[in-house]
Amino acid sequence: MPSVFTTRRNGASLAPYESLNLAQHVGDCAETVARNRELLSKITGPIQFMNQVHRDEVVEVKSIGDDPTCDALITREPGIALAVMVADCIPLLLSSSTVVGAVHVGRRGLMNSVAVKAVDAMRTLGADQIHAQLGPSICGRCYEVPQELADEVVAKHPAASSLTNNLTPALDLPRALIADLVAIGVTYEASTICTLENDEYFSYRRHNITGRNAGVVWL
Repeated sequence: MPSVFTTRRNGASLAPYESLNLAQHVGDCAETVARNRELLSKITGPIQFMNQVHRDEVVEVKSIGDDPTCDALITREPGIALAVMVADCIPLLLSSSTVVGAVHVGRRGLMNSVAVKAVDAMRTLGADQIHAQLGPSICGRCYEVPQELADEVVAKHPAASSLTNNLTPALDLPRALIADLVAIGVTYEASTICTLENDEYFSYRRHNITGRNAGVVWL
């Protein structure tokens, strides 16, 4: 299925959101964000965004409307593109011949199995042979966390165990997500780009006040 992962370049936003910020909730000018979304839609067609809240709700999109509050969108409708916005979390795109999905997977999304729930929802709609694309996100060397938090996540997702270059506790969310996807029979490809290390991408950990990248998929 066609898909795209955006960088922060070639948009209209000014600092600190320069320049292809796609999020309306970060303090950028609403008209400018709308212009950026219009630029993207010229590639993808009409886009459904979502109000992401780090939970596990999956919403089926039948027509484009107001942004639903959820962290996963799925659709069977040709001509509707689904977007997930990130600035260090994993933009996960799911595709099959009849259903596609866009999923927001951060630490809390990994813990509440939002990706697995999105795959289940796609299969309920008849999806077969689902393929996952993991876009650029913060890597396991850069996602430093307190030891207690690392222990909590690794207890449920052993593949998340990681260390920074300074040998302090860290989490490798992409590796843990891949383990979840493989366990339920989903094939995958994963970007090796770290959003914190690469300034072509927005990174919340790097700048705190910043824009959002997007992953977009459509039938």
